[in-house]
Amino acid sequence: MEFCPQCNNLLVFDKKRNVLICRKCGYKKNSCTIERKVVEKITTTKETLIIKQSSSSEEKILPKTRAECSKCGNKEAYYWMMQTRRADEPPTRFYQCTKCGHTWREYE
Repeated sequence: MEFCPQCNNLLVFDKKRNVLICRKCGYKKNSCTIERKVVEKITTTKETLIIKQSSSSEEKILPKTRAECSKCGNKEAYYWMMQTRRADEPPTRFYQCTKCGHTWREYE
């Protein structure tokens, strides 16, 4: 990464002319003075959260909270949170009854 000596703006590489150019003042740095650097491309994959539903309560690793199940009236449920809408909105909280397994969601 290099900066313009005249205005301190970032110099951008122009592939067609093989020069570094300042978009603000137009300063150009010739390709003969550009050092070649190796850049490693890193790719990432989107991770997906998979929640396995099970009838056995020993296999549950989710935290518990006080929440009333609308199906059986139980007052305890497992919960987890996920970002289901835009990033500037709060996450959605999901609940699963510890007794009957009924799942519901709550928006904050």
